[in-house]
Amino acid sequence: MKKDNQNYLEKIPCYKSGLCWSQDEDGIVTLEMENRGVANRIAQKLLKKPKVSFIHLEEFGSFIWLSIDGKRDILAIGELVREKFGEKAEPLYERLAQYIKTLHSNGFISFN
Repeated sequence: MKKDNQNYLEKIPCYKSGLCWSQDEDGIVTLEMENRGVANRIAQKLLKKPKVSFIHLEEFGSFIWLSIDGKRDILAIGELVREKFGEKAEPLYERLAQYIKTLHSNGFISFN
């Protein structure tokens, strides 16, 4: 593992404040994303696009989401994923880092 990745894996993700999300009885998480900005407002008015989009995470993503507690770093979350999913999660840290980067770039999480 490269040093850059190692430093990234030591980051501690946390939920962005004000984010709405829910969990169903099967443990699947749904994130709510408000569609903001001029282009979205135009699309909402002209094309009847929704003001809020619902992003349904799959089993792997839902487990990661529920493992984020503002205290665990990405390495620790990876160990929980390995315990739950075993070989199914491999290549674990490459997938996990990409997933966390995607959550961050979409504004769902930040880092402590």
